[in-house]
Amino acid sequence: MYYSVVDDDRGTDFQRRLDGVLDKVAVGRRLTVEDGLLLFRPEVSLHVVGQIAAEACRQKHGRTVFYNLNSHLNPTNVCVYRCKLCAFYRPAGHAEGYYLTVDEILRRGQEAWDAGCTEMHIVGGLPPDKPFEWYVEILRVLHDAYPKLHLKAWTAVEIAWFCRISGKSPTQVLETLRAAGLGSLPGGGAEIFHPEVRSKISAGKADAEEWLAVHRAAHQLGLRSNATMLFGHVEEPWHRVDHMLRLRELQDETGGFQAFVPLPFHPHATALAHLPKPAAMDNLRTLAVSRLFLDNFDHIKAYWISLGVGVAQAALAYGANDLDGTVRQESIYHEAGSDAPEVLTVDQLCGLIREVGREPVERDSLYRRVRRKGRDWEVETIPQE
Repeated sequence: MYYSVVDDDRGTDFQRRLDGVLDKVAVGRRLTVEDGLLLFRPEVSLHVVGQIAAEACRQKHGRTVFYNLNSHLNPTNVCVYRCKLCAFYRPAGHAEGYYLTVDEILRRGQEAWDAGCTEMHIVGGLPPDKPFEWYVEILRVLHDAYPKLHLKAWTAVEIAWFCRISGKSPTQVLETLRAAGLGSLPGGGAEIFHPEVRSKISAGKADAEEWLAVHRAAHQLGLRSNATMLFGHVEEPWHRVDHMLRLRELQDETGGFQAFVPLPFHPHATALAHLPKPAAMDNLRTLAVSRLFLDNFDHIKAYWISLGVGVAQAALAYGANDLDGTVRQESIYHEAGSDAPEVLTVDQLCGLIREVGREPVERDSLYRRVRRKGRDWEVETIPQE
C-alpha cells in the first residue's frame, strides 16, 4: 500500500483508487485504461509516480542506462504532406527544398563511420517525383559502402507511401528494403493515433491502422522496430492512453517493438506555433506513465534532442533506461526550435548517466552490448538483470 500520493484532499474514494493502481504495479499486474488516466491526473504526485516507474525500470534493467553512437540522415525535406506539426517539410519547388546526392549521402556515411557510429537513422520528406527505387538505392549504396553500419530507416508513414507509389504490400516493400540493407524501423510518424487528433495535426498521411499494419508486417518478417508518441499539442490525456493501449496490444501480438519514445511537441515554425511547448513536469509524467502502462516494452527512451539534456537526464529517475545516442546531423527537431546541442560526445553521455548514479552501457541498434576494439567493434547480447 502506498500513502501520501495525492497532492490535495480528494477524499478516501480517490485515494483508494490510487492505492489500488499502485498496488497493481507493485505485484506486476497490468494497468487498465482507467488506471493510466488516473496517473495523468495532476493531483497525483508526479514524484511518487516517478518513484514507482523508476522501481519498475530498476527491476528490468538494474542500474544500466543505454546509449549508442548514431548519426541521422534526412535525404530530402521535400514532402507531399503538409502536417501542421512539422517545421521540417518544404513543398515541391520551394527555394529551401533539397535532395542529397549519392555523393553527399556517401559522405555522410563516411562521417558516421569515422565517428565510430554503429547506426544511421534515416528519415525524411516524401517528394511527389521520386519513385520507390530512389529510397531503395539510398539504403543500397550505404550498405554496400559501410556494411557494418546498421541502417534504421523509414518510418511507417514512409513505408505506407512506398506501398502507394509502388503498388506493393507492406511485406513486399519491407522485403525489398531489407534486401538493400534495411536493419530495423524507427518509430516516427505515430504522432497521436486517435483520428480526432490526427485529423487536426497530420491529415492525409498514413492513419493509425496503416502505421500499426506496417509495424506488424515488419515484426512478422523478423525486423525489430521502435514506437513513438508525439504529445503536448491538441490532444488530451485520454488520447495518450488510447495511443499507448494500441501499442501495447500490438506488442502483445508480435513482441517486435524494442523501445517506446515519448516525444514532446516543439511548436516553433509549425502551423501550431501559437501553442506552448509541454512543460518539463508533463514530459516526466508522460514518460513515467509510459513505463508503467507499457509493461511489455523493455526500453523507454529519453530522447535528449526533444526533451532537452537536463530533462532527459532527470527522466532517468522517472522510468527511462535509454538516452538514445550521439545523434549527429539531426535536423527535424532543430528545425522546430530545439535548443539541444547538435551532438553529444560519448564522454558527455556517460557523464550524464553517471551523475545520477547509473551505469552507462553502449548498445547497438538491437540492444546488444558494443565492445570496442580500437576503431572496430563487436556486439554481444545483453542479459536481463
